[in-house]
Amino acid sequence: MTEIQNPIIPGMAPDPSIIRVGEDYYIATSTFHWNPGIQIFHSKDLVNWDLLTHVLQHGEVNLRGTNTPAGIWAPHLSYDEKNGLFWLAYCHMQNMAGREFNSESYAMYAKDITGPWSEPIYLTSIGFDPSLYHDEDGHHYLSILEWETRLGYQAPGHLVIAEADLENGGIKGNWHRVSTGFTTRGCVEAPQIYKHDGWFYLLAASGGTGYGHGIEIGRAKHVFGPYEPNPTGEPIITSSPRHLFSLGDPDAGHFEMYNPHSIMQKAGHGSLVETPNHEFYIAHLMSRPLPGTTLNPLGRETSLQKVIWNEDGWLEMADGSNLAKMSTPAPAGITNSRNQEFDDVFDDFKGDAYNLKFMTPYHEQNASWVGIVDNQLMIKGANSLFSQVSPSIMATRATSLDYSLQTKVTFDPVHYSQTAGAGLYYDSNNWLYASLHLDDKEQKLVLGIIQAKLGEKIDYVYDQVEVPGNSAEIKINYHLGTAQIYCRFNENDEWIKVGKDFDVSYLSDEGVNGEPGEIGGFTGLFNFIGSVDAYQHDSAAAFDYYQVKNGEK
Repeated sequence: MTEIQNPIIPGMAPDPSIIRVGEDYYIATSTFHWNPGIQIFHSKDLVNWDLLTHVLQHGEVNLRGTNTPAGIWAPHLSYDEKNGLFWLAYCHMQNMAGREFNSESYAMYAKDITGPWSEPIYLTSIGFDPSLYHDEDGHHYLSILEWETRLGYQAPGHLVIAEADLENGGIKGNWHRVSTGFTTRGCVEAPQIYKHDGWFYLLAASGGTGYGHGIEIGRAKHVFGPYEPNPTGEPIITSSPRHLFSLGDPDAGHFEMYNPHSIMQKAGHGSLVETPNHEFYIAHLMSRPLPGTTLNPLGRETSLQKVIWNEDGWLEMADGSNLAKMSTPAPAGITNSRNQEFDDVFDDFKGDAYNLKFMTPYHEQNASWVGIVDNQLMIKGANSLFSQVSPSIMATRATSLDYSLQTKVTFDPVHYSQTAGAGLYYDSNNWLYASLHLDDKEQKLVLGIIQAKLGEKIDYVYDQVEVPGNSAEIKINYHLGTAQIYCRFNENDEWIKVGKDFDVSYLSDEGVNGEPGEIGGFTGLFNFIGSVDAYQHDSAAAFDYYQVKNGEK
């Protein structure tokens, strides 16, 4: 029997929403403060997945100034067979201060999954994690979490459903409060409607997006309920199956729910898909901590579990348990194995466009600051890496806990605030950067290292290496939360180690600026090349290639 190996999409690929249209499977995932927004992955076999496109890439959203981990949350893909349209619902989380969670939800549609997509259609500001269900009678329903802000009421709030007005925006009629959850895990969110054998099923995430995370389910004969809970009283998928009572807890890391016997942690927030042969799978998020820790550098990744409908009409995992596994049976007739090379990245910039995997925090990629010129990627410097406005960063998701990043950069700075190089990046407060720049006396070019940890700057001024020309190759080896930086100035030279072994384990969801008991972020580690110019914003760095190889040094 062929097994699907998890995660099917490693690195930052959380909140997966999966659909099948014909023979093609698609998954949409969250992107938070990263542009282009909303990743769409494609597969023919549920085993191998490629990044196909991004949806928000034409100025539909402004992410400048976004605090971690706000931004674009929980996109939901659906397909309206009656009208032949792909629909994507998403929320833009704008503010999380005071636990107000101000969010606006929108929907977009397209005839083709690669676009062009419509302009965003406003839906609601009642909460977050919207999803659309298209009934065969032509009605469309919107389900979402209604965020609770009143004192003394169960947080985070109700799962609510209303008929959606997809022509004019908003809803028709009233919201129907249908549940505050189907288990005692609390923190219910991400409701999604499915229909099977005459029942409406409401799939939801619960337990917070930490170690107590899970997927739970209820059902009703009418779309507005009343919904009865799964009689087990427990999640149908989780990585920590022991009972948890956490009603009223708006969100928490639940570190006490860490499962020491599982590689996979935080399994939850899932969506359901049916194969052409009427087999069923749930795509869900998961995390893989650094060994011996509860730190997750890769953020939340996407996995699959095979599920079945039992005799009582409830979904359960195919093996009869509710413990998420690192592998699951592939659909009948599928013999393909996962191609790990898809996770590597290489671009020598000899084409017309750079690699689709490149993303940028806070602002958009455009020709005013990045582009291919004479088989090199030119990056024009702007704000420092502490900026939440315009950092000139081209980054790709880290997809392994053991990899190497390598590039060659040519740079001619004229001011000490101009730099160019490569590094590791979580957000504006947390990164490691090896760059070419002028020394303090502005007399010679050096390669130096700067680190940001919880918003504090650490400059390793005693570890600078003089650069004999105006270019250098930079290599960063990452292994289980430790980074080593190397440089060389000719292709056949030995690599020179720069500085110490750097502890970068804090570049993880739990290691960044969070409150006690909660995770600080849920985005993930990125590798990047970039440039800074806090002088005149007019210098540019040239990169010959960009390479990330997993499992290699």
